[in-house]
Amino acid sequence: MFTISGSPHVHGDENVKKIMYTVVYAMIPAMLVSVYFFGLDAIRVLLVSVLSCLFFEWAIQKYIIKGPLTINDGSAVVAGILLAFNIPANIPWWIIVIGALVTIGVAKMSFGGLGKNPFNPALVGRVFMLISFPVQMTSWPIPKPILEGGFITDAVTGPTALGLLKEGVGAGKTIDQIMSDPEMPAYIDRLTGNMTGSLGEMSAIALILGGIYMVWRKVINWQLPVSIILTVFVFAGIFHLIDPQHYIDPMFHLFTGGLMLGAIYMATDMVSSPMNMSGKVLYGVGIGLLTIIIRLWGAYPEGISFAILIMNAFVPLINNSFKPKRFGLLTKK
Repeated sequence: MFTISGSPHVHGDENVKKIMYTVVYAMIPAMLVSVYFFGLDAIRVLLVSVLSCLFFEWAIQKYIIKGPLTINDGSAVVAGILLAFNIPANIPWWIIVIGALVTIGVAKMSFGGLGKNPFNPALVGRVFMLISFPVQMTSWPIPKPILEGGFITDAVTGPTALGLLKEGVGAGKTIDQIMSDPEMPAYIDRLTGNMTGSLGEMSAIALILGGIYMVWRKVINWQLPVSIILTVFVFAGIFHLIDPQHYIDPMFHLFTGGLMLGAIYMATDMVSSPMNMSGKVLYGVGIGLLTIIIRLWGAYPEGISFAILIMNAFVPLINNSFKPKRFGLLTKK
């Protein structure tokens, strides 16, 4: 006897493990760039974050939930890498462990595990760490490439490009004055990653390459990250055209901070993003608008993390408004 489930009947060789490790492979270029600029500190942060996420998921499932173990599906590894990508290379190990506990224990397992969390787990961990440890989370080490000094990260810290912009605008400086600051990274440095920031903010090129790989493997849809990037470009561009001496050009916003990381790797999370393509585009536009609003007028120089979490809360409403077409539904002529 065969038990036949309801339609649609779709066959494929994809599973959670394959999808998750495809995301891991896509993040390898960005990981290599972070190791190149931050050396052993980058490796330390990545290892502590991933191992902590794996441990907490195993411990919670074994001793609290007492259900089947799922640490082999790769989701905890992805969460650990993304958490590491959102923090500085010089952050103490014990703060990373606390962030991993919040990421897995609070943002993921407390809702029932993979597929049930309404918010992106790594972003919840990152925002918790930012609020709880603001000094450590905003002390950015100046990158020291391997070819220029070995694996040990320089102890000197400096502001990020977005931080310099926020401070300059707050001090009443014009955009030309802000961009002439010797600490402001050049355009090519913003592309390659030779600037201060978290591990995953370093190289826009490496992040884009990983995104193209995920689109090619059909792990993500290109429409969602593109809708975020285009919205940021258009919204920031409008203000730049209105007053170019007080609002920087949109290309600066695209290649600084965590915009590419958030748009390509975090907003596209299958669990916490909308199901329907129209809903995904609306979701992306909302993230882009909120990101620029926070960057231009908020207290923090960066806004992509808060924007994604805010839009995560609207996903049930978006899914309710943009429902996928039902299979096998008969309609009256």
